[in-house]
Amino acid sequence: MPVIELKTKIHSTAEICFDLSASIELHQLSTSRTKERAIAGVTSGIIKLNETVTWEAVHFGIKQTLTSVISQYDRPRHFRDEQLNGAFKWFKHDHYFEPEGEFVIVTDRFEYASPFGVFGKVFNTLVLTNYLRRFLLERNAVIKEFAESGKWKTLIK
Repeated sequence: MPVIELKTKIHSTAEICFDLSASIELHQLSTSRTKERAIAGVTSGIIKLNETVTWEAVHFGIKQTLTSVISQYDRPRHFRDEQLNGAFKWFKHDHYFEPEGEFVIVTDRFEYASPFGVFGKVFNTLVLTNYLRRFLLERNAVIKEFAESGKWKTLIK
């Protein structure tokens, strides 16, 4: 079971970082390279506990859909999204927000399993883990940009 853990230091508040991380609009902006868009469930605003969203995106040249649910929600400290349906066998993505002076340490912990047994494990090692790490780093860079520049005010009401 692969685990990706990333820490991003952001000059902002935990509340702003939390809300940006749970924002459907910010997610779509940060994943424009894969053409992600919310097509069902919560399709705008901030997703909350027990709410679902279905994403449509293009990964590896293949159009895919993925439905996830917010299974844990403790604003502004932590939330978890988990796959209900999609390409993974399963995944859990924990988002933690820890204030540190004038900064927030945003930690992503993404655990997942791929289908297809040994072939899935080989694909994880050779391709998928690095692909997902890069995907999360790009997303975190957009969260940081919006939180630190004041652009967050265009998304969070």
